[in-house]
Amino acid sequence: MRKTLKPEINELYRRDPVAADKLLWGRTSSTFSRRGFLKNSGLLAMSTALGATIPFARFMPAGLIPAAFAADNASAEISGKDGLIVLNDRPVNAETPAHLLDDEVTPNRYMFVRNNGIPPENINPDTWQLEVTGESCLRPTSFTIEELKLRFETVTLQLQLECGGNGRSEFVPAASGNQWTTGAIGCPSFTGVRLRDVLNYCELKDDAVYIGYFGADTHISGDSSMVPISRGVPISKALEFESLIAFEMNGEAIPLLNGYPLRLVCAGWPGSVSGKWLQRIMVRNQVHDGEKMAAPSYSVPRIRVAPGSRIPTEDMRIIESMPVKSLVTFPQSGITQNLRERLTVRGHAWAGDNQVSGVFLSINFGATWLPTAISSAVNRLAWQNWQSWVQFSEVGYYEIWVRAMDSRGRSQPMVVPGWNPRGYLNNACHRIAVQVV
Repeated sequence: MRKTLKPEINELYRRDPVAADKLLWGRTSSTFSRRGFLKNSGLLAMSTALGATIPFARFMPAGLIPAAFAADNASAEISGKDGLIVLNDRPVNAETPAHLLDDEVTPNRYMFVRNNGIPPENINPDTWQLEVTGESCLRPTSFTIEELKLRFETVTLQLQLECGGNGRSEFVPAASGNQWTTGAIGCPSFTGVRLRDVLNYCELKDDAVYIGYFGADTHISGDSSMVPISRGVPISKALEFESLIAFEMNGEAIPLLNGYPLRLVCAGWPGSVSGKWLQRIMVRNQVHDGEKMAAPSYSVPRIRVAPGSRIPTEDMRIIESMPVKSLVTFPQSGITQNLRERLTVRGHAWAGDNQVSGVFLSINFGATWLPTAISSAVNRLAWQNWQSWVQFSEVGYYEIWVRAMDSRGRSQPMVVPGWNPRGYLNNACHRIAVQVV
């Protein structure tokens, strides 16, 4: 495959996948089917571009760019991070390539970065204060980090955090926001105190329905009167065993870009509810009305809508539990594999508030699926690890697809799910390219 083709092909598919299919390969598809008819000439053109035959080409979904053509994004240096792909530098937002997420516990250096504002400077953890207040708090109290450690039980849990916009880049038409691919996910170990213990100490009124957080980050405009983000969760989520006020990540101080010295962790929901540089928690008698709580921020349509539709804010709902999802972390996409050898494949799966009940692999574009061995989560709201192997029957270009199912029987879609204006909750199957020789 000629390297110069990659950006051209990516741009064509980004604009209009169906039109790209027709222009590049002469493939047409039915309105009622995801399968596209690929003529011999189109198959030859695609095989030439890929540098290999395509044994299961007849099963390839229409309007889906081959995984081998995925754009190569240049990474940039970020202090304390290795190999992350920077999507934005003000504020800093950076994702982790899938193959760097192979560890069972995400190392600090590979944890993605999602910022809405500019992190604080000159932080002194010894004098840092957390204030718990609000109209539904009977006993407003301020704590230092040391007081939190002394007054409440310290716990350590492995918890998944995923940006609500992870996978946004696959939506057509394009949705606004950082164009995440698959790497806005991580599952490190967090140490802190339970949010519920702190809230109970501060005594909740009977009318408490929500909590909202405020951090020390500043608005990118520099206007101190503007809040970059202030979101929260219902009281029921705040009082879960796993919701933490954390001061360590993987046994070390939390990296600055991930919330040092103190942050919320409300796993299984969009990462935006897990406020960083935490300074204040408000106990509310209403749904929190902070910055980026109102639609369309972190909201999706209540019903399916046509791509590109304008949706009234009253027809949108706040995102809560994230959907079932999975990731191939080994091997790296684009590898060359010997036909005579079987290939080990592994990765992770997660399902918001729920458990993963099964993970399946396909090497023929979803025509058939093979079960994998999947581990139990080390604790609730941690991701689960899976592993299997595949054997190829002939040389050529293949894609390995992974599909997870949750404990409620919901499965990942093979292609991008229903469109929404901000490109949230894309849980389409992850896929990698393999060249078998």
